[in-house]
Amino acid sequence: MTAAAGGTDTPIDHAIEGFLNVCRVERGLADNTLESYHRDLSDLRRFLVARGIRDPRQVESEHLSDWMLSLADRGLAASSRARHRVSMRRLFRYLLDEGIIEQDPAARIDAPTTRRPLPTVLSEAQVEAILAAPDRSTPLGLRDAAMIELLYATGLRVSELVGLPRRAVHDGWLVVQGKGGKERLVPYGDRAALALRAWLDSREDRENPWVFVTGRGRPMTRQNFWARLRRYAVQAGVRARVTPHVLRHAFATHLLTHGADLRAVQAMLGHADISTTEIYTHVANERLRQLHAAHHPRGSGHDLP
Repeated sequence: MTAAAGGTDTPIDHAIEGFLNVCRVERGLADNTLESYHRDLSDLRRFLVARGIRDPRQVESEHLSDWMLSLADRGLAASSRARHRVSMRRLFRYLLDEGIIEQDPAARIDAPTTRRPLPTVLSEAQVEAILAAPDRSTPLGLRDAAMIELLYATGLRVSELVGLPRRAVHDGWLVVQGKGGKERLVPYGDRAALALRAWLDSREDRENPWVFVTGRGRPMTRQNFWARLRRYAVQAGVRARVTPHVLRHAFATHLLTHGADLRAVQAMLGHADISTTEIYTHVANERLRQLHAAHHPRGSGHDLP
């Protein structure tokens, strides 16, 4: 992966290559993330070199603003432009930290104005109904209840949940290996702990290294869990399309609605950049607005005299 593909090496090429190497070796980012950075920054490199700018110390905020405008002119969606902006900001933050530049020209580049669509979020009552759906008098019901309780309690990605090893489970904590091999600590509460303990205590295969397995002792698959979760949602009378990722959304939004710190939620979700987590602030604020409108005596949901 060479930043200068198709052209002569310049100081900008060396800067991008150094940034990508740090992301790969020191930060352990996933290959897909590295490839995304490479594509975005190669585009930026071509834009700058075409304007005679070959050294990162020559780059000014106006150049970067013009690049962002050029992305819009080429028809890139707001979400794609936002990703390009993140790649750009991380590159120049790295250059500033390394002392290669003295000021960060990317610091004041605004995000694309088109709002990202807000994710579907279940209400707390809907989540409670889904949690109550599995039949906990059966082994499979105990397992499914533990999976759903733990998913809502931790906000794990579905791949992290189905692939959870026993060694990752501690008293009130999980040690989760997420994207790029990064480990993070995620707490879970008493209800999830009770459901998890009930499931583990019911199992005869105590030597099986995986927390969640099928009736044949094999690790659960994402597809199997998706199908079972959808079935429980229908059983609970929840009309919204329910997926593991929707429960991850609910975890983050409900935490923020109840006053959790955004940085703490970012750490628990395993987001590399806080801008990814900030979408849940908008969701939480919108839910609070709707609650106020519906229930406050002078809210917008009540008729004026």
